[in-house]
Amino acid sequence: MEKPLLPRESGRFIAERSRDVFVEDEGVQKVAEMLYGLRHSDELTASGWKKANPLAPAPTSDQALNWVFVVDTMNFSFWPEEETQQCEVTYKGTTYTGYMTLCAAITRAMEEGVPITDPKYFSQMSMEELGCVLRSDNETPMPMLRERHQVLTEGGRVLLEHGGSFRSFISQAGNDAQKMVALIVEKIPSYRDEATYEGKRISFYKRAQILVADYWGIMAARGQGDIINMDWLTMFADYRVPQALVYSGALRYSDTLMQALKNGELLSSGDRREVEIRGCSIWCVELIKDRLHKLVQERDGQPCSVNSVIIDFYLWPYAKQHHKEMAHIPIHHTRCIYY
Repeated sequence: MEKPLLPRESGRFIAERSRDVFVEDEGVQKVAEMLYGLRHSDELTASGWKKANPLAPAPTSDQALNWVFVVDTMNFSFWPEEETQQCEVTYKGTTYTGYMTLCAAITRAMEEGVPITDPKYFSQMSMEELGCVLRSDNETPMPMLRERHQVLTEGGRVLLEHGGSFRSFISQAGNDAQKMVALIVEKIPSYRDEATYEGKRISFYKRAQILVADYWGIMAARGQGDIINMDWLTMFADYRVPQALVYSGALRYSDTLMQALKNGELLSSGDRREVEIRGCSIWCVELIKDRLHKLVQERDGQPCSVNSVIIDFYLWPYAKQHHKEMAHIPIHHTRCIYY
């Protein structure tokens, strides 16, 4: 079977053929200008990662690396069926929703003495045990518990086969981000985020890339972030960042797609429109990055080190913070294990 195009090439391939999602040059320029204004701020650095996720353990321990593996392996599908029925987890007086419920639940479990970051434990935990770890404060449980249990135990077994920790597993790829993604996708089936578009196998590898980026964030916080090929990673194609790109005018949806999303139509994983939203988002961020690099070179006379990961690290919380202003732009809904 032919190998799928890698995420960046997939994004370009999709953007050149897309029928319902379009990259808008003016919007790309506008976002690049906005990021140029932030080029000296902490918001556009890898260290912004820890600030964005205060629930992560201190980066100094390898437990933080296993924590990241557990969270990223189950990092998918948090949107509620009804806005009024959100799964919620309260930790240390703060109530979290969405992705942060997962982070809060894992950190809460650690405090309760559950060895949730130990692959020996989570590779064979029961679904009931995971259900207890991920318990909600209200009647709305975290979605897809069965799938989360399946991918976590599978991931744990892979770590046990490769030294017993995420650190020992990922070290087989040296310090090369591209090789890390390839290793994760090859060894752990749930990370194989692929589809077919216009007869071509394509890939997004959203969670695999996030796992590498989070690993980089922790190592950078330790002063050991000398991972090569970070520029190879793309943005992480999910449902939140595309909304921010549409809001900023860098992406445009066709009227029929916009109407379908406003009507609440669910898009299945691999649906042409879903693939176009994700692929065009990747390519859009690549163009924003290139434009930003050009601005810094032209105006400051120096190279720019901001990569697609850092742009994603900025856009995702931006979308979260401005969700009220963006409420008129629907996010697409796809129930799957990939995002």
